[in-house]
Amino acid sequence: MALPISVDSLIRQQVVENTRIDYKRDWNPESIVHSICAFANDIDNWGGGYIVIGIEEKNGMPKLPISGLKKSSIDTINKELLQCCNLIEPRYIPIVEQTQFEGKEIIVLWCPGGEARPYKAPVQVYAPKNTRREHAYYIRKMSNTIRANKLEEKELMLLANSIPYDDRMNYSAKVFDLKASLIQEFLSEVESELVQDSFSRSVEEIGTDMRIIGGPPELRKPLNVGLMFFNDKPDAFFPYARIEVVDKPDPTGEGMTEKIFTGPLNRQLKDALNYIKNYIIKEKISKSKNKAEANRIYNYPYPAVEEALSNAVYHKSYQIGEPITVMVTPDKMEITSLPGPDRTITDANLKKCRLVSKRYRNRRIGDFLKELKLIEGRNTGIPTMLRSLKNNGSGLPKFKTDKERSFFTVEIPVHKDFLPEGAKQKNNGIKNAAPSKRRTFEEIKKLIVETLAKEGSLPTSELVEKMNYKKLNSSIEKAISELMKERVVCYEEKKLKSKNQKLKLCFKRGVSKK
Repeated sequence: MALPISVDSLIRQQVVENTRIDYKRDWNPESIVHSICAFANDIDNWGGGYIVIGIEEKNGMPKLPISGLKKSSIDTINKELLQCCNLIEPRYIPIVEQTQFEGKEIIVLWCPGGEARPYKAPVQVYAPKNTRREHAYYIRKMSNTIRANKLEEKELMLLANSIPYDDRMNYSAKVFDLKASLIQEFLSEVESELVQDSFSRSVEEIGTDMRIIGGPPELRKPLNVGLMFFNDKPDAFFPYARIEVVDKPDPTGEGMTEKIFTGPLNRQLKDALNYIKNYIIKEKISKSKNKAEANRIYNYPYPAVEEALSNAVYHKSYQIGEPITVMVTPDKMEITSLPGPDRTITDANLKKCRLVSKRYRNRRIGDFLKELKLIEGRNTGIPTMLRSLKNNGSGLPKFKTDKERSFFTVEIPVHKDFLPEGAKQKNNGIKNAAPSKRRTFEEIKKLIVETLAKEGSLPTSELVEKMNYKKLNSSIEKAISELMKERVVCYEEKKLKSKNQKLKLCFKRGVSKK
């Protein structure tokens, strides 16, 4: 039975993060059985993990060149492995792949999260004769396999009947609802060794190897995650499993456009991102005197949008019949999915943009999206989003939910240079200043004095700009003329027609001499 991803990608950690890979230089029954048990328990819903026998670990990475295994030892290891796995309670057998890496023999054990968890393994595999073996629960913490303490044992018990929704069998579907063409396309994209077999073997056989089909021989059924990725219309099984992108340039709805993206989750995500990239994201280019290259800014940096939308697909509950919505208005983009974040992420964490969850709602969806490189590795998506916003000169995102955690919205602010003119004036103008068309003549005079008091001497054009007017109008000209007659405002240069002429206050605080 082959692995769902290529051995090269696995060992070089191009898809699977190192916390889910355990390297073993040689066959070590006790240590390996404990790791098998830990991955099967999958306490953090990571999706299990992999044990690579024949490669030594160094600082969390494979030590190269690898040592490999002797060919003569392979059969012995396989026999002992089966005997050791029979000691796990309840019985758990990983998927075993004998293969080569860099010309050396290795064995890879794929240990997906078990449906019958929690599992216990013998503390001593080879216990003395006539003694009862002690069994214990083992879990993964970071990159280590450890024995669970009492609190962690209780946590495992609570997870016993908590198989994630995406990993459950769908009794309303049939095996032929999984499309061979979509499976082959996926396997080819992730460079799995299964891709060649997929052309000659049945969907049931390939689906069983990929763990997207479950159940006893007499009642084989697709798992939910299989229908989400390998069926043309997953919304037939999961209502409103789609992405809706709404561009709303005006609050009244005038000129609004709406696009709906359906199909396999990976396809609708790619299609929605391409649409946003081509039709929503805008670019401005400017030249700097001190730089040879042009300055480029975007209303919304694509990496930030990609992370936010991909995470929405990953963390949405597909038991709730509501779509993921992307609402674009002149000042922001809001990406909303249901329900809200896990309660291990506190309100304070949300305000500080720290979204490190201890629970994952859809572990199998996450695995597939990671293999397709559509989401970042564990807990690295938000830092990527923040970095792209900072590099673009954009503001920080806002993460919103309610007390019941019934929804989750990521609000990405539009870059200030793409704000409508009225919004720019509101952001950059003097606080509490009324719109220019509503100011009385006395208010204009007062604003001139306040602006010069705050900014110092200014050319007339800059004064007008600081007052948040588009151009010099007759009211401002008349106000300046009257203030000069009152000796509140005067020219800085003696030559009236000087190119460097600026206006300034004649006296401090704009009080005329009397």
